[in-house]
Amino acid sequence: MEANPYAALEIVVVTGLSGAGRTTAMHCLEDMGFFCVDNLPAKLIPLFANLCGSTEGHISRAALTIDVREGHFFEDVFTALDELVASGFDYRVLFLDASDGSLIRRYSATRRTHPLAGEGEAVAEGISREREMISRLRERATWIVDTSNLTEHELKARLKEKMGEKLGLGEESKWPLAVHVTSFGFKYGVPMDSDMVLDVRFLPNPNYVKELKPLTGMHEEVSRFVLEREETKEFLNKILDLLCYLLPQYTKEGKVYLTISLGCTGGRHRSVALAEQIGSFLREKQYVAHVRHRDVTK
Repeated sequence: MEANPYAALEIVVVTGLSGAGRTTAMHCLEDMGFFCVDNLPAKLIPLFANLCGSTEGHISRAALTIDVREGHFFEDVFTALDELVASGFDYRVLFLDASDGSLIRRYSATRRTHPLAGEGEAVAEGISREREMISRLRERATWIVDTSNLTEHELKARLKEKMGEKLGLGEESKWPLAVHVTSFGFKYGVPMDSDMVLDVRFLPNPNYVKELKPLTGMHEEVSRFVLEREETKEFLNKILDLLCYLLPQYTKEGKVYLTISLGCTGGRHRSVALAEQIGSFLREKQYVAHVRHRDVTK
């Protein structure tokens, strides 16, 4: 029996009520490695799936949103989904729901009008009209998530919990916190994307040692000069203890990347050696750690 060439492609259709959290859901799916497209016209869905599933596409997970902004083309959605099945694609539907009261409060807070509320109509009338329109999509749902009382972080956690097992994505550790460790020189400015900045200019400077000055913190001689100092050892122990506490907290709150910047005067010696050391430590702890030396060649 010939294998289905599209079986490896995971397609998630995100739909539900306007204001129920579709944008947050798509951000979560992006963090989980999905290629995401917002509000793709229904007639293009089969073409999108074919492009993702092709050899040239190299995409194994794709997500798209469907909502009432399709207007009179909304009925094309069901034809498009049936075409996916006929072509051998497997799709799942994530339906985001919420109570009328919570949706009305959200629209009131943002001062936006409901897409189906006519001129002079209340938000509640638009919500009622939308519920009726998308009831057939709700019947096709693989997952239904009520977001009425969920914060953004709680919604992301709920989605990972609900979808992980069925999609074969494993535990939440499949989406670990990615840590970017950057060394820099204060004389060139602090990196704009820093979440945490550590100033290591209090450590002895190899720049004043004649034989070490032309080298960088990636050379063994410089690394040994920096790391074997008692003050460096004490500093590293404190920083690594802090990271062991902080990183699980960031992960629990839904953060997917963190940039730690270490600065010395020129960004060539002390910060480089310490960035390498912290990167190695994080990888030993099973974090995805990327080390970058911004100013090492200056």
